[in-house]
Amino acid sequence: MNSRLVLINILRWFILLFIQILLLRNLSFYNLATPFVYVLFLLLLPFGVPNLILYLIALGTGLTLDAFYDTLGVHAAACVALTFVRITFISISVNRDGFDEPEPSLGNMGFKWFSLYALLCIFSHHLVLFVLESFKPAELSYTLLRCLMSGAFTWLLIILIEFLFYNRRQR
Repeated sequence: MNSRLVLINILRWFILLFIQILLLRNLSFYNLATPFVYVLFLLLLPFGVPNLILYLIALGTGLTLDAFYDTLGVHAAACVALTFVRITFISISVNRDGFDEPEPSLGNMGFKWFSLYALLCIFSHHLVLFVLESFKPAELSYTLLRCLMSGAFTWLLIILIEFLFYNRRQR
């Protein structure tokens, strides 16, 4: 991975965490839909990053959010779960031989692939996040509704952000 890609990802990490912590932290619609756009950073990490490094980056990102949200590892666990789903999905759906795209973005992979990829990763993140946050079997239906609403809201914002910075590659 070249230094330009590393610099872009570090800048992306700071910008998305800044937006999440300062702008979106208190944004919630009836305590059902809360956006977590910082997961876009984990979604857009380059294909060439080794799995161990991906897990460490996810853990560090989650612990950073936990420090600001006072959630004692809930975001860290959710980010690691997202990374597991990301690695599994990419290993199943992308042929790495002859693949020269640096990152799994909307412009590089297309709308269908990126939408499915983002949906699976976001909902796995939100499911772990909200189940660990409530941890009450009596509130399972509310937790699942909250996961569904927040996941849809986060997915919509991520797709909008990706379209804002859409860069279609020549295939």
